[in-house]
Amino acid sequence: MSAESERKTETIPQWKKDEVDAIVEFLDSYDSVGVVDITGIPSQQLQDMRRNLHGTAELRVSRNTLLSRALDWADEGLGDLTDYISGQVGLIGTNENPFGLYQQLEASKTSAPINAGEVAPNDVVVPEGDTGVDPGPFVGELQAVGANARIDGGSIQVMEDSTVLDAGEVVSQDLANVLAELGIEPKEVGLDLRAVFADGVLFEPEDLELDVEKYQQDVEAAAARARNLALNATFPTASTMPPLLAKASGESKNLAIHAAIEDPDVMPDLVGKADSQVRALAAQIDDEEALPEELQDLDEPATATPADTESTDDQDDTEDDTSDDAEEAEADEAEDDEDDGDTGAALDDMF
Repeated sequence: MSAESERKTETIPQWKKDEVDAIVEFLDSYDSVGVVDITGIPSQQLQDMRRNLHGTAELRVSRNTLLSRALDWADEGLGDLTDYISGQVGLIGTNENPFGLYQQLEASKTSAPINAGEVAPNDVVVPEGDTGVDPGPFVGELQAVGANARIDGGSIQVMEDSTVLDAGEVVSQDLANVLAELGIEPKEVGLDLRAVFADGVLFEPEDLELDVEKYQQDVEAAAARARNLALNATFPTASTMPPLLAKASGESKNLAIHAAIEDPDVMPDLVGKADSQVRALAAQIDDEEALPEELQDLDEPATATPADTESTDDQDDTEDDTSDDAEEAEADEAEDDEDDGDTGAALDDMF
């Protein structure tokens, strides 16, 4: 090391070395570290913001040269944040999700007056309506800055929304006075996140700006489609098992009814189906005297038998298999024909 470099090293104040060490320790203690713009924020308001962040994030403000040196000395990747160190900035550290940090910082911003010489962040508009100011020289000041104003009804009125300054233009002293008189605060004051480094990835504000409500709707729609796919594919999960079991139970009962399986759970349906078929046949006989007394004066049953109704109710709404339904319908007709023949024979025996 040359004598000149030794002299430069010796002249670095100890407090700067301590400050850099403290910043490096700050960087190492958080999962996500970002650079925030604090330009134009009064010191008292900045302190209030620090308190509001307590528990979720920490703000660290120091000289830009010391911040850059600490970022270069910290873990690999944080050095990329030095490109965003310019003007009045600070470092912010958090263990929360960087998307949540961005949302929190945006939500904490408040409106504030704009001063002469500042650049308008947005179009400055004087809204239509009553200014509440008594007639006087102020009407001329409004007109001078470009507002469509006049005296009407004993006060100064703005006749239409008037854009008095475009975004990016410098605010004049006259305009600043008019806006202050009207109580218009056209700018937002808060911590503007320039970039944040988390999990090895560098995020900029446009990467973190999300429509949370739309994102939630997209996730819900995707979950619903996934559940429907799992049901149709008979894929067992904690969510799909109850409807899959209900569908299987209904299909097994429907099969037992059509196959006339004498099971205790199926017998009421089989008896109801047989009763319906007997009633239907009895209704076709014109001579009631030829029928047993218990079959006289019976109305023809509805088209759908109890068994058919039961099987329809048991079908699960999550799957529409038209080919299976067609095959079952053909089987029903064949079995009904057989049942009608059996019922006719039974009536012959009765007579």
